[in-house]
Amino acid sequence: MQDRIRLVLIYGSVREERFCDQVVAWAREQIEQRSEFELSLVDPAVMFRQPGEALELAERRHQSLQQLLRADAFLIVTPEYNHGYPAALKQFIDEVPASWEARPVGFVSYGGVSGGLRAVEQLRQVLAELHAMTVRGSVSFTNAWEQFDEQGRLSEPRRANSALAHTLVQLNWWAQTLRAGRERVPYERIRG
Repeated sequence: MQDRIRLVLIYGSVREERFCDQVVAWAREQIEQRSEFELSLVDPAVMFRQPGEALELAERRHQSLQQLLRADAFLIVTPEYNHGYPAALKQFIDEVPASWEARPVGFVSYGGVSGGLRAVEQLRQVLAELHAMTVRGSVSFTNAWEQFDEQGRLSEPRRANSALAHTLVQLNWWAQTLRAGRERVPYERIRG
């Protein structure tokens, strides 16, 4: 049997008391119900060294880097800030070593009336430059703070659960296909 897909779930926000935690918790719960994925979480908030930081943060950063380098696929949970993606997420994508090349990326977005879709469309352009393959399926939460209750549960989960299931099917297919392709011909040989 083929190895499970190593899926890295990435937080898109680093703000204090961020809403992103609720959306990530929901996505994590859905993914953990599926057997085809080996899930790990990476929080950009711990990826950049801070003066006087605790040793445990350096260890968490090292573990996160290892997960990013081993990844077969990525799922980014991103808010939309001022009609775009968060600056910290862009810094993370630009500066933290990850195996973006020839790997699929999916999105769960949230925000106001657009549900974060403008941020996703901009991230697709950024990730294309890094030779990543973004999947078409995605999840978008319009006015997300109205869709989750005080315990962080979705009040109407059917549509979002279905959209995430579809996105995960696409991520799995592309991850399997691209992994097989990288095994046949290392991507570095065709990158150009």
